[in-house]
Amino acid sequence: MADVFVSYARSDKARVAPIVADVASSPAFREVLRAIGGLLARSGPGEVPQTPPVSAAPPAAADRGRVGICVLPFANLGGDPEQEYFTDGIAGDIITELSRWRMLSVRPRSAAFRYRGGNADADAMRVARELNVRYVVEGSVRRLGERIRISVQLIDAESGGQVWGERYDRAQSEIFAVQDEVVQRIAATLVGRVQTTDAERARRKPPASLAAYECVLRGNALPWDDPQAAAEATRLFEQAIALDPGYAIAQALLGTMRMGKWRTDPTVSDATIEEAYALCKRAVELDDGDSTCHSLLAHACLYRRSYELALLHMRRSVELNPNNAWNRADMGLVLTYAGPAQEAIEWLEGAREIDAYFDPPWYWRQLGQAYMVLRRFDDALAMFAHIPLHTLRTSAYLAACHARLGKPELARPHVEECLAAHPGFSVRQFMSREPFRNPDDAAFLAESLRLAGLPE
Repeated sequence: MADVFVSYARSDKARVAPIVADVASSPAFREVLRAIGGLLARSGPGEVPQTPPVSAAPPAAADRGRVGICVLPFANLGGDPEQEYFTDGIAGDIITELSRWRMLSVRPRSAAFRYRGGNADADAMRVARELNVRYVVEGSVRRLGERIRISVQLIDAESGGQVWGERYDRAQSEIFAVQDEVVQRIAATLVGRVQTTDAERARRKPPASLAAYECVLRGNALPWDDPQAAAEATRLFEQAIALDPGYAIAQALLGTMRMGKWRTDPTVSDATIEEAYALCKRAVELDDGDSTCHSLLAHACLYRRSYELALLHMRRSVELNPNNAWNRADMGLVLTYAGPAQEAIEWLEGAREIDAYFDPPWYWRQLGQAYMVLRRFDDALAMFAHIPLHTLRTSAYLAACHARLGKPELARPHVEECLAAHPGFSVRQFMSREPFRNPDDAAFLAESLRLAGLPE
């Protein structure tokens, strides 16, 4: 990541010299040199790389299920040409971070940075056509006294409308410390908005026209805590694999649906979790560079109580894409069971620090569960309150929390929810699918469930 901010508010050469030295040794400056070298090495004078048209079929395996996006050079609203280093560094860093996401086909800096100045909206539409992308990212940087303002927006080239926009204000004195944080948040939020917009567009299409990628989009956007929605998501992931057996993420997501079925339905045999493991393992074999595939394989390993293997794949997932909010939350899930719980909370909270829109129901349930492990029952209840639909596990944890707080009258309705959902519910069966590494944590939860009045 670039770590250079060049300020020439004073023209004193003695002050400029060390800054220039810093620029020359910075990653951002070296990236600029590499880009220039790449352009000079081209056989044609400054051609913009061309990509196959969107309608071309079938797509190359490397572009399977990928969305075209480019990041234009950010506008330097301060007027000082020397600050182009900083504005270009911000845009370049966003390109680098977006490139970590396998769902995106990010146009290289050398292509996007050919477009500078002019009318923003007109340029965005023209760039989208010429670089064959669906989305364009634009931004600007402005100095306001002792503060730096970074604005960014995501434009849908198909409709011409703005999908998302945000502004970040920071003190000039702290820009070195927060530049990476700002870039991480922008990248994570951009990807989340792309996924949401594409999923909404896919839902408007007749089912018969769905391609494998759109099956994955639609299935991934459904609320999996709802049994009917989970069944539909499973069908869509199966359809995606039928359309494209080599589609890694579809394999992993189908494995996740099998895991969910095994965890929530006590009548499902352990053969289902083995099938889930095989699907996720196959996904990683198909695409070892996909962070989500490693993350979901980590889940399968966890439920098979292969703790070190689960942590290995989670670490690999985060290494591949440290700014993926889902990866961070998934690390928190694994650590809730593998320990330590306090570290789990830090990872879970980190997910929303980089993507403020991140709030799937399982996230809040996992945070509540981690707080329960730490015996912080009021905090756990505050997390569970975010969940709109109570699953068997949510009801069980709510009952256990209230029981530990000495409020049996509040625990009782959740006990009834558990028994209504699964009349044969037993603490022993429930705990068989709660893979705590520490026996004391497992024993504490089991005793909490009994204290609430759930049958042994």
